[in-house]
Amino acid sequence: MSNQALKIDLFCCSSSFDPDELVRSCGKDKNGLKVIPLPCSGKVDILYLTKAFETGADGVAVVICKKGDCRYLEGNLRARKRVEAVDMLLDEIGLGKGRMTIIQMGDGGIKQIIREVEDFRKRIEAAPRKAYSGEDPDLESKE
Repeated sequence: MSNQALKIDLFCCSSSFDPDELVRSCGKDKNGLKVIPLPCSGKVDILYLTKAFETGADGVAVVICKKGDCRYLEGNLRARKRVEAVDMLLDEIGLGKGRMTIIQMGDGGIKQIIREVEDFRKRIEAAPRKAYSGEDPDLESKE
């Protein structure tokens, strides 16, 4: 694996916790973590998730509220379905499964999220590193 730091994009529900608190808890060395707050995790779109990989993310995590605690009733369920869809898409295009994860907010608060992000980072580090070029190799062979 190269010496280049991993880039992890973290989409999070602002209703579950304060995203600024998460950034402060990470300290100065965010270790390639980019926090993207959303009004609800259900607002995360498949386009946002795929764009994260196009712009260089090695992994993407989405923090959702506890089951039954979503202010918008089913936002966390929609987010989960979208993450699963993009994870399957990544496998289809050759990046491999497991570069997407859901982190469900628990009683551990920010510390729990940081711990789960670090576990996710370790899984990504162990996976083969592939870059998404945005080009379809099959398209070139058809022309």
